[in-house]
Amino acid sequence: MSTLLDKLAGFGDFTVLVIGDFMLDEFLYGDAERLSPDAPVPVLRSDRLERTAGGSANVAACVQGLGGKVHCCGVVGDDEAGAWLRQSLQGDACNIDGLVTDADRPTTVKRSLVGLAQHRHPQKMFRVDVETTDPIPAVIEQQLLSVIEARIESADIVCLEDYGKGVCSESLCQAVIELARAAQTPVYVDPASSVDWARYAGATTMTPNRTELEQAIEHRFPDTIPDAGPPMELMERLGLESMVLTLDRHGSMLLRGDEEPLHVPTTTRSVYDVTGAGDMVLAALAAGRANGLSWLEAVEFANAAAGLEVEVFGAQPIPLARVRREIMLRQAPPDRTVRTLDELSTELAVHREAGQRIVLTNGCFDVVHAGHVAYLREAANLGDVLVVGVNVDEEVAKQKGPERPVYPLKQRLDILSEFRCIDYLVAFPEPTAHELIRAVAPDIYVKGGDYRPEEINEHDLVTELGIELHVLGHRPGLSSTSVIERMADG
Repeated sequence: MSTLLDKLAGFGDFTVLVIGDFMLDEFLYGDAERLSPDAPVPVLRSDRLERTAGGSANVAACVQGLGGKVHCCGVVGDDEAGAWLRQSLQGDACNIDGLVTDADRPTTVKRSLVGLAQHRHPQKMFRVDVETTDPIPAVIEQQLLSVIEARIESADIVCLEDYGKGVCSESLCQAVIELARAAQTPVYVDPASSVDWARYAGATTMTPNRTELEQAIEHRFPDTIPDAGPPMELMERLGLESMVLTLDRHGSMLLRGDEEPLHVPTTTRSVYDVTGAGDMVLAALAAGRANGLSWLEAVEFANAAAGLEVEVFGAQPIPLARVRREIMLRQAPPDRTVRTLDELSTELAVHREAGQRIVLTNGCFDVVHAGHVAYLREAANLGDVLVVGVNVDEEVAKQKGPERPVYPLKQRLDILSEFRCIDYLVAFPEPTAHELIRAVAPDIYVKGGDYRPEEINEHDLVTELGIELHVLGHRPGLSSTSVIERMADG
């Protein structure tokens, strides 16, 4: 049965139509080491300004980071902030034909003042919002709907990200949902707080957080996993197929029709900044479902992505490679290093996406000694990830004689598992490493011994595949055979 990690390795092209409030996040950084003489407030001595896509623009960037194609549909002002946002999204390869300009409203900007006091990490001190929450004019709404109607059939998922800034009116939301139903395209909604959620009726799913849900149903939950009854009633009232309730450190709750609610826990993290976590959940659910993940798998995927999001400052898209690495760490077998070739192939793909160099070596490793230790440490230093192939018992006996191995395969793997320099161990049954090399496809292949590179059995193959070959120095007197002989003589 395929694991979630296997399925993530098979992610392909998908298209998401992102509709909602496109915003610009600005961070004004500086030192805040003194108080103002004319008021009891810190003084920020600014030294740099950083800008990132926010709101629906961040959802678009997150989808793009997870490998999707994005069509953006929203409203920006005829101003410098709107121009920057367009340029940024276009630079991320998002389609911005659906970004309509309204000269009578500003582009929404959230400007955070971030101070560094006593050389500690940055701390958000204050935020200034430049915005209007007035509903967009009917003529602008119609322009948006025309673009949406033209694009919706090419989309796998519609993401409706409502921040309550005037774009996602009841009329627009209902029109989008009606168009999506006609096109048989699911609609995923991240709702705004303090608005009537009837505007989302008929959507496929919603992703409220605890606070948003409490405001919508006027019901306070304890600071634990809430009773699923009230959100189930809301889901039924709105005609939703599902709901993913995000519960910060408690993970998520998946609600689906007549099925039992499922609590999906998350990994405890050091929360640095929750900005953008909801955007990441929406994007990850869309990416997961568009690529055939079950609802449970999609929520697990979204939990992992959102967990990484809260560990960074500001709204930053999390690349698929980082989410895959996170899930890889969660799903790693109890034995931290031994893998099958199939497991190894999936996990090495994650390391390659992160730009890490893979080193492969192989051998019998029977009666491990100081020579092995030095050799493996030196091999590990040649790259980022060290994979060690270990001959099965039958091959050791063919190579070394009928009395070998001294230690059977299981014990040899147990011993090598304790080496901190080894990232992965895999047993292989062939007399040479040709098939192992093809399966692992390392950047570097390492052998130890007192011979020239061209004398190595695998030389022609690694040359053909463009793999670097390193022969590490021979250490006289340090071999399993010589150790066994000395023990017999003693």
